[in-house]
Amino acid sequence: MPIMSGAAPGFREQLAPAVALFRGLSDPTRLVILQRLAVGEARVVDLTTALDMAQSSVSAHLACLRDCGLITARPEGRQMFYSLTRPELLDVLASAETLLEATDNAVALCPNYGATASKQEKATAGRRERPSAGDGTRGQDD
Repeated sequence: MPIMSGAAPGFREQLAPAVALFRGLSDPTRLVILQRLAVGEARVVDLTTALDMAQSSVSAHLACLRDCGLITARPEGRQMFYSLTRPELLDVLASAETLLEATDNAVALCPNYGATASKQEKATAGRRERPSAGDGTRGQDD
């Protein structure tokens, strides 16, 4: 089902691949990896150096992108070279940048996903704990 065809019976199931795509793109580290791969192939060591991240973290993000079909790995000797699978991904990222510019980055103000959302989540996380009745220890809200 095309994304723009409107709501129809079973629309959630039909939109599941698009939802998975955008979730795969929703992590800042994965976006940086994709931006780097847009320039050309890279090895894990190249990405760990560029991102200043642990090899295990970079590898986990690469596995996610590979499982989503967004990147591919090419072995050469004992190394793997990662690259984008489809040039259309660059079009998606460019369209997102254009949309952000056109809306003056208004999505950053979104209470659910914007820049302030993560701050609010951190602030409310501390409020979720409360003293348990009678024993003076802290517990989680039910």
